[in-house]
Amino acid sequence: MADHTDLYACARAWSALTAAHALITERLGTALTRACGLSINEFEVLLRLEQAEPPELRPADLLPAVRLTQPSLSRMIIRLEQQGLLRREPDPADGRGVLVAITDAGRELFRRAVPVHSRTIQDALLDQLSPAEHDSLTAMLDRIATPPDQRKGS
Repeated sequence: MADHTDLYACARAWSALTAAHALITERLGTALTRACGLSINEFEVLLRLEQAEPPELRPADLLPAVRLTQPSLSRMIIRLEQQGLLRREPDPADGRGVLVAITDAGRELFRRAVPVHSRTIQDALLDQLSPAEHDSLTAMLDRIATPPDQRKGS
């Protein structure tokens, strides 16, 4: 069983992680909304669709990126489609399914949002760390975010 010191170390690590996440998320959300009219989740959807190969995804493929419920994601997709940023099309492999793709207007807005995103992350996170710490942080977070069965050497 863990001793008292280990328990406090866990609490301190969790507290630091959640505080950093909250601060960066708030700054990022404000910056993206002011500059581009996008929420963080909308940016994440455009990012995934911009990088998708083939160029469309099923809505379920976007859920891990946004951490929304399926109904909330569906409403967001409809809203982005109404704004001309996405298009929905029938999934030829599944007659009941839908595929989502980014439009040219969505790509243009995403390209305007990327420097805002980058600048905000740089200011709020990376400028607080040394270059060596950047690499360490990325490696640690990648390891935490990768399911154990998908890690190299598993």
